[in-house]
Amino acid sequence: MRVVSGSAKGRPLKAVPGTGTRPTTDKVKEALFSMIGPYFEGGTALDLFAGSGGLGIEALSRGMDKAVFVDLESKSIEVIRANLKATKLEDQAAIYRNDASRALKALAKRSTQFDLVFLDPPYRMKNGDELMLTMHELDLLKPEATIVLEYESKYSYPEQFGPFEQTRKALYGETAVSIYYYAPAATTTEDGEPSTAEEEAPHE
Repeated sequence: MRVVSGSAKGRPLKAVPGTGTRPTTDKVKEALFSMIGPYFEGGTALDLFAGSGGLGIEALSRGMDKAVFVDLESKSIEVIRANLKATKLEDQAAIYRNDASRALKALAKRSTQFDLVFLDPPYRMKNGDELMLTMHELDLLKPEATIVLEYESKYSYPEQFGPFEQTRKALYGETAVSIYYYAPAATTTEDGEPSTAEEEAPHE
């Protein structure tokens, strides 16, 4: 694994030892960033199931100002630290060892908001959409944020739910990638009609 493009282009990245993580291949990473960037003019990214930190590091290399890395495994945290040091991006990163749900609540308490989110949970977990809705409820996403959801290609997520709309989907063997756009002011009512999130001011 390596950084594909940007300021740290070509720097090798360590993988997490063992078979518990599933790093995004360079080929998928390159295709993924061509869909969402390929480069950025600042912003804050969240790599929620970070593993080796490859996606968040790639985002920093391509112009993001800051990235938050979250993983539950201590060996993943060690690898993320090593990879950030190797790419000289550690000053732009915050790293937390926690599970996803607790991490989101902790980030909400810090009033953190993200422009870009990477969700690459273990394939046994099918709760990517639930985590996205939690981010919406906790006000963790900036309007027009991009969410990258990576999952097993045999599974499928809805094209639209709550304030999220799938704008791209691609299949790479066993891996599927869906790109979602966050539009909090245009949620959908139960009858399917779009509605604005803003309510009228109460009458005198």
